[in-house]
Amino acid sequence: MLAAPAWAARPFVTDDARLTTAGSCQLESWTRVYQDRREVWALPACNPGGNLEFTAGGGRARTDGQAATSDYVLQLKTLFRALDTDGWGAGLAVGRVAHPEIQPGPNQLGNTYAYLPVSVSFMGDRAVLHGNLGWLRDRSSRQDRATWGLGGELYPYPRLALVLETFGDDRARPYWQAGLRYSVIPNLLQVDSTLGGQRDGGAAGRWLSFGIRWTPARVPFFQRP
Repeated sequence: MLAAPAWAARPFVTDDARLTTAGSCQLESWTRVYQDRREVWALPACNPGGNLEFTAGGGRARTDGQAATSDYVLQLKTLFRALDTDGWGAGLAVGRVAHPEIQPGPNQLGNTYAYLPVSVSFMGDRAVLHGNLGWLRDRSSRQDRATWGLGGELYPYPRLALVLETFGDDRARPYWQAGLRYSVIPNLLQVDSTLGGQRDGGAAGRWLSFGIRWTPARVPFFQRP
């Protein structure tokens, strides 16, 4: 999943037109549980200069009866226009995955990928829509794929968000997920959980995910003396 990998703020796979706070870093980590498989991801991201976010992390998966596999992700993301309240934002992200073995479909991963994230805010940020259009190179099939995503977050209460999205590519049935995100400590620590799957994919393709997102306001390493 690139928010993505980080990709949008957890739990989205569809990315948003936002960056980690300038001069700071964040950590997104989650586990995704299938009927016979489990994934664990950790994606730290930093934005030292203000408009270029670096993400470097990875995931590990194990299917029952098989050896574990790992992915390693490196991504760069910048904005052409920052998202503001009741406005819109847009950007560009490019990335590369080493040893892409963990379910490339649900995670929108390929050997190399790029996409354009666009976000629109409504009702004083109580509702935000995100859309992505992109491309990835699937290493195993040697195919180029057009990727897409559409997601929304709705805040019935300041700390609680309802999230819903669908995403996929031009060569497979789309995926979906829905769930909740809660701010345990506003602007610092969030937790989330979602249920997802592939359309007409059956029970084996469904997942349950649990995640956290830690977003400190600043990191001393990036502060000038």
